[in-house]
Amino acid sequence: MEVQYPISIDWSKDEVIKVVNFFELIEKAYGHGVHKGELISSYHEFKDVVPSKSEEKQIFKQFDKETGFSTYHVVKEAKQTERDLVKMTT
Repeated sequence: MEVQYPISIDWSKDEVIKVVNFFELIEKAYGHGVHKGELISSYHEFKDVVPSKSEEKQIFKQFDKETGFSTYHVVKEAKQTERDLVKMTT
């Protein structure tokens, strides 16, 4: 699937990479699954780029609309699960 990731022209190259890596892990969570620690670490890097909760919600909404996934639910599952693998179903 060709996904248009929600990125800002104001972000540096490194910041864009962090955000894209995070969203790639969200996609993997709906595929084969992703390691909980890797996802949480990537989410923290995403939050370094997007510290505002309202901006986070807006970016999640754009990505979710593009993919049909729920970024919020993947992050919530990663934070709450006891399992090492986060695997979502559509």
